[in-house]
Amino acid sequence: MMLLLYSNGLRVVIHTANLIDRDWAQKTQGVWISPLFPKLHDKSDPSAGDSKTHFKRDLLDYLNAYRAKQIQEWAEHVQQHDMSEAKVFIIGSVPGRHTENRKMKWGHLKLRNVLKNYGPEGSLTKDWPVIGQFSSIGSLGAKPESWLCGEWLESLGAAKGKQNINLSSRTKLQLIFPCIDNVRLSLEGYVAGGSIPYSIHTAKKQVYLNTFLHQWKSSRRGRSRAAPHIKTYARLSPDNQNLAWFLVTSANLSKAAWGAFEKNKSQLMIRSYEIGVLFLPTSFDSTEELFTVEGINTSEKNLSFPLPWDVPLTPYTSQDRPWLWDIPYKHKPDSHGNAWDPR
Repeated sequence: MMLLLYSNGLRVVIHTANLIDRDWAQKTQGVWISPLFPKLHDKSDPSAGDSKTHFKRDLLDYLNAYRAKQIQEWAEHVQQHDMSEAKVFIIGSVPGRHTENRKMKWGHLKLRNVLKNYGPEGSLTKDWPVIGQFSSIGSLGAKPESWLCGEWLESLGAAKGKQNINLSSRTKLQLIFPCIDNVRLSLEGYVAGGSIPYSIHTAKKQVYLNTFLHQWKSSRRGRSRAAPHIKTYARLSPDNQNLAWFLVTSANLSKAAWGAFEKNKSQLMIRSYEIGVLFLPTSFDSTEELFTVEGINTSEKNLSFPLPWDVPLTPYTSQDRPWLWDIPYKHKPDSHGNAWDPR
């Protein structure tokens, strides 16, 4: 994340790239840039200048969670600016074991809470798949229902006006993660895989994950060969024409990033700092329940949203395997004629 301070205001930039050269050169990343937030005239009210999405409140909560003097200075700058024009929701994670009301402020439970209160009606999206796209995979449990298709999918499958009892068991899940050839034939070749960590040790324990996987393809954006370091999640209509919501975030597919229940669901354990922004149609136009996928036949009345990956999604073939960064690939050269041996 970046906080950019100007003489006439402040911008917030939330991005999926690390601040290193190789992340910004030949990879696909996501960047959200806020409007220029002006300074407040009246700074006496601590809640002044917040948006309907509580963007300012949630940003301050996230910054204050670091408990660092260097960041406190920037939290004060945020406090002094009017962020009422923000139309996105912050979905953040901070390390800790979060209990009671605090557990609803972070990780997948924060997303669940926002979708249940501000998202589309459950009757509208009940048959819509959840899409997850990421550049790293953690240990998810021995069975799909252990976490992935349990608490995590229950949160991403949440919707307004509908109880979520056993909802995850009925929600279709589609995941996008580079197969070996997606990496091998990328602009950087096998080297790109050094930024896409998924280990053989972890993969052997969750072979079931392969049944959910789809290739990275982004031909409409000209980025199929720009290896994905972006992380996005969405609820997409079965005909690929509409979106109920879209999230761009630093959070990969892991318990560490999203959180996992402990002590009979009384607490949510999170291990890392993550931040992302959630787009909901009603935040941009109160009369619109859905985004229209950009590139579909749209009228000027519809809210159009650009997807970073191609639809329909392309499932793995029987020969495809997910990229694993800690094993050698020597039988086929990459786009630069090189092999890969990380040992």
